[in-house]
Order: sequence, then structure tokens, then C-alpha cells
Amino acid sequence: MYQAMNKPDLVAVWDIALGDGIHKIEFEHGTTSGKRVVYVDDVETLRKNWMFKLVGSETFKIGEISATINVDTSSGFTYEYTLEVAGKSLEKFVENRSKMSRTWELTIDGEDTRIVLEKDTMDVWVNGAKVETSGEFVDEGTETHFCVAENACYIAAHSSGKRKDGIIHKLYINDQEIPDNSSGQSSTDASP
Repeated sequence: MYQAMNKPDLVAVWDIALGDGIHKIEFEHGTTSGKRVVYVDDVETLRKNWMFKLVGSETFKIGEISATINVDTSSGFTYEYTLEVAGKSLEKFVENRSKMSRTWELTIDGEDTRIVLEKDTMDVWVNGAKVETSGEFVDEGTETHFCVAENACYIAAHSSGKRKDGIIHKLYINDQEIPDNSSGQSSTDASP
């Protein structure tokens, strides 16, 4: 109810996971006035009032990434809203993103922590902040070292030995391997 009072024409909400965190995109569309408002993480980033054309697209930024909301007629006086991110449909972007990044969600020292590895650059993000890393070649592949609070962490990368599976990434905190699950995200307590 609170949200509806502040955003009476809210028609679509999307959550998008990027390296710097999960972003909430909200879109208001006044179907009588043509008004369009885009919010990124509850901050208004685009507003157009009194537009005579009720369909079309609006382009905006999610951090450094370009995004577009498309407004199309569905049937009669109903509308369909789709989100494109980096020039791709949301579904295709999420699919590509899962191939290009690896995410672990866990508890470290009692704090919920989200660690993201950007596979193409080997950048590591912790709770939305890019952290300093150092890379090291080891017998089995590479290790990317970094710290979370007072905890020594590294991500080990080694070949799976299978072309289809490619490179396997495993997270270690204080030399303890963080268990994996099949969704590409891990959830565990890594407190000592």
C-alpha cells in the first residue's frame, strides 16, 4: 500500500544482479497521460510527463550499463513492458551474465556477504564494492587472493577437464572451501 501511494502508476518491477549488487528497477506508466518514470534502486532516474504517444521505449543507466524499457500494446487497452539490458532481452542478459560471473552469498563473521567474480576481467566484488586482488599461478590453475574484513580469501580456478564445463571456480575463506550448489550461488556460514 505504501508503494502504491508513492508510485500510483507502477506497472513493472525487475531485480537485476550485477557485479556491484542487486538493483531494483521500477517503471511507472500513466496510461491516460503517457507519463513515464523510471526508478533505479528507489532513485528517480528518468521522468517524462504528458506524453501523447503511449507506446515506445525509454533508455536509462543502471550504474554504467545501458538499459531500455519497451512499452508495447498487448491487446485492447493493455500494455506489455519488457526490459533490455546492455542491448539484450533481460532473459538473454541474465543467461550471459551467469556465464560471465560467479556469485557466492554467505555469512562471514555474522554479516551477510555477497562475493562476485567477473570471469572475463577476474575482478572481485564484495557487497557491491570492487576489492583489490592479487593473482597467482599454481600447479592446478590460478588463485585470485583478496580479503573480507580480517579473513583471507581466494578464488581457485582450474580446468574441469571437460570442454563443456570449462573452468571451475571455487571460493576459499581462511583455507576452508565454501560448499557449492548447482544454481551458481553458494549460501553458507564461513564464520570461524
